[in-house]
Amino acid sequence: MTTTQAPTTSVLQPAGSRRRVIFWRHGRTSWNAARRFQGQSDIPLDDVGVLQAARAASLLAGKLGGPGQMAAVRIISSDLSRARDTARALSALTGTPVTEDRRLRETFGGSWEGKTFEDIERGDPALIKLWQLDEPGVRAGGGETRVEVAERMVAAVLDAAATVPEGGTLVVATHGGATRVAMAKLLGLPEELWRVLSGLSNCHWSVLEQSPPSLAGAREWHWRLTEHNVGTLPEPYELPEDLAEPVED
Repeated sequence: MTTTQAPTTSVLQPAGSRRRVIFWRHGRTSWNAARRFQGQSDIPLDDVGVLQAARAASLLAGKLGGPGQMAAVRIISSDLSRARDTARALSALTGTPVTEDRRLRETFGGSWEGKTFEDIERGDPALIKLWQLDEPGVRAGGGETRVEVAERMVAAVLDAAATVPEGGTLVVATHGGATRVAMAKLLGLPEELWRVLSGLSNCHWSVLEQSPPSLAGAREWHWRLTEHNVGTLPEPYELPEDLAEPVED
């Protein structure tokens, strides 16, 4: 009887002419640990976050393939330090430079930034409930709406994806809340269904693949979700924060 040994790496399958986008959430910060609404406040990685970024970068580097395949990889990042430093951990392993884009920032949270979710729920219970239900016109602490965040995120991703060669991969180092709504918009989900996507745990990623028009009559390329909230296996699974600790980062 023969046995099959599990692979030590998980390399992306050949994509042909299709492009992929890997949305990668940054490592942990002290505000994540304290359950504070970070928004666009520039909070750096804490010691745990630095270790998370290093480990996730090694997994992603292996997933992207060997040195000969890195020419088809591009890395872009939010200009906030927690995302930028996470992206640089991958850049150091792959030799691929990081391009920053402020459109990849997290939601601007206005008066909520820096407050714990417990404080926000006590001081602004009606608005935070609507926000957590993804009501499209609700402004986080007087800041941005989910729809505004999704629009700028998608514009940044599509601009960068257009520069990636066919069959290449775009890695987007960004934030949890911004990633969720950007993916929902790219996938064509109506706003009332955006909540069907969970958030990402720190340093986890999701993969979207660009698919050609179908034979059923579609005229444009579209996107499909092939992996979601991946990153810790074989370590214990971490509950996504929108189900456990609702931190907008």
